[in-house]
Amino acid sequence: MSSSDKPHVVERGAKDDEKKKEEDGKGGFLDTVKDFISDIGEKIEEAIGFGKPTADVTGIHIPSINLQKVDLVVDVLIKNPNPVPIPLIDINYLIESDGRKLVSGLIPDSGTIHAHGEETVKIPLTLIYDDIKKTYADIKPGSIIPYKVKVDLIVDVPVLGRLTLPLEKNGEIPIPYKPDVDLDKIQFERFSFEETVAILHLKLDNKNDFDLGLNALDYEVWLGDVSIGGAELSKSAKLVKTGITDIDVPITFRPKDFGSALWDMIRGRGTGYSIKGHIDVDTPFGAMKLPISKEGGTTRLKKKKEDGGDDDDD
Repeated sequence: MSSSDKPHVVERGAKDDEKKKEEDGKGGFLDTVKDFISDIGEKIEEAIGFGKPTADVTGIHIPSINLQKVDLVVDVLIKNPNPVPIPLIDINYLIESDGRKLVSGLIPDSGTIHAHGEETVKIPLTLIYDDIKKTYADIKPGSIIPYKVKVDLIVDVPVLGRLTLPLEKNGEIPIPYKPDVDLDKIQFERFSFEETVAILHLKLDNKNDFDLGLNALDYEVWLGDVSIGGAELSKSAKLVKTGITDIDVPITFRPKDFGSALWDMIRGRGTGYSIKGHIDVDTPFGAMKLPISKEGGTTRLKKKKEDGGDDDDD
C-alpha cells in the first residue's frame, strides 16, 4: 500500500475540539444577534415610552352636606408616562358601607390625560339619605358610618390597549339629625306694656354622635297663636354630642301691639308656645344649616322681683 493510500488519522480529542469551536462560533453569533435585537428593542421602548399609567386617590372632600344629602368629591391623580395623550374612557364608581352598596354609577368620556403629564380628575358623588335609610333600616339618623369608595378608571393606551386602574379609599360620613329645641322658660328683664325685654332660655338636644359648633341662629317665637317676633344673632357655643346644651337668646317686643289677649297671657304663670328657626353649625364633616322647631310646647313665664315676680327657678 502506498503512502498515499494510508488513511488520514485524526485524534478524537482534536476532532471534538474543532467541532466545539464551530458550534461556539455559531452560538456566539446568535447570542450577538439576540443581544443586538434586545438592545434595539429597549432603545425603541425608551424612545417611544409606552407604559401603564398610574393613579392614586389623593383626597375626598365634602363640599356640601345637609339633612337630605351629602356631596362628595373624590380627587384622583393620574400620571401618563406615554408620548401621546390617552383618553379616559369611563369611570366606574361604587360607595359601600360594611360591604353594602350605598350608590354606584358610571361617568363616560371623562377627558384626556396629556402626554408625559398628570391630571387631577375630580369625581363628584352624591348620597341621598332617604335612600340609605329606606334600604338599611339599621342605619340610624345621627350616626356616623364607615364607607369605602371604589373607583375603576378605564384608559386606552396605544400598543397596550384598554387598561383598568382600580382604586379604593376609606372614610366616614354622618347621617345628620336636626337638634330638638325646647323653650324652658321666658325670663323678663324689663316688663311693661310699652316694651318688654326678655331672655329665652332654650335647651338644644343634639342627637348626633358628633359635636356641633354653634355659630349663629335665627328664630321666631309664638306665644299661643301670636308671634312676638324673633331675631338673627351670632352665638358661639358647643352643642355636645348626644347631650343637651342651654342657650340664652334675647328678644324685645311691645305687648300693646298684640292686644289684651297677649297681655293677659304674659301676666300669667305659663303659656303655650311655638318656635321655628335655623342654626349655623360647624361639624367634623363641614358646615351645616340645621332647622330647629317645636310646636305646641308649654313654657314658664318668669318676672324679675322688681317687676312683681319671684325671680327663682321653681
